[in-house]
Amino acid sequence: MAGKIDAHLADLGITLPTATAPVANYVPYVIAGNLVHISGQITMENGELKFVGKLGKDYQVEDGQKAARLCALNLVAQLKSAIGDLDKVTRVVKLNAFVNSDPAFTDQPKVVNGASDTMVEIFGDAGKHARSAVGVASLPLGVAVEIDGIFEVAN
Repeated sequence: MAGKIDAHLADLGITLPTATAPVANYVPYVIAGNLVHISGQITMENGELKFVGKLGKDYQVEDGQKAARLCALNLVAQLKSAIGDLDKVTRVVKLNAFVNSDPAFTDQPKVVNGASDTMVEIFGDAGKHARSAVGVASLPLGVAVEIDGIFEVAN
């Protein structure tokens, strides 16, 4: 039987992607006490890279928000892989977001709202979190956005 969050995802028309395996020497998540640390998730969808390029050059804010949303959905997919039941999530604690940006681009916080809004959409008030939104010169595989996260779960 699907949990409340799984049912809510279905109501929203959201299908979580398959959690991807690491591509280097790291693990996709670490559980420490009641915190789950999810490694950085990029704009991968169904095994295909999406949103390859820079914000302010190749993409504008609205596209960046879609890229950040995809990263958020990948975070939730990894979280589900880690804990099994998303109903165990008591809080989205923090998101650290990296935006591949043209040097003149300064709207990283607006881009990352795509991920923040997704967390609130999925988890309600428990989805409200602290965050960082940082512009960087490049990201792995040239993607536009990468986001990692920390989640609190019930024991």
